[in-house]
Amino acid sequence: MSAQATEDRILNVLEEDAQASYAEIAERANVSKPTVRKYIRKLEDEGVIVGYSADIDPKKLSSKTIALVGFDVASERYVEATTAIKELDEVEALYSSSGDHMLMAEVRAEDGDSLGEIIKDELLEIDGVTAAHPSFLQERLK
Repeated sequence: MSAQATEDRILNVLEEDAQASYAEIAERANVSKPTVRKYIRKLEDEGVIVGYSADIDPKKLSSKTIALVGFDVASERYVEATTAIKELDEVEALYSSSGDHMLMAEVRAEDGDSLGEIIKDELLEIDGVTAAHPSFLQERLK
């Protein structure tokens, strides 16, 4: 069994359940607990695993609205704009994108009005951000 295959199986288990114990991961990935410990430590050290999180169903989240916001950014201000967006507490996650927008962010707010204010008063005020295109998440399907 290759090291890559072992890593892939461990990562698959973690993607399904970030709270799985080493014993659960070992059983589901068909490896020993020491192997799980070794690979997880290695993957964290290499930056492959950058954190652990909970998946949230926005429909069941009380008093929060979640939107994916696509950003158009002036290329000469990309680094500075990206840094500024990452620093905002309302931005849960930020991704570079090869799609319609240069950046995609998961933004959380109390409600739709608050989200609009965050976009208008904070995100669009960042030097280099030229447009923001929100899509409200309604229901987690998978």
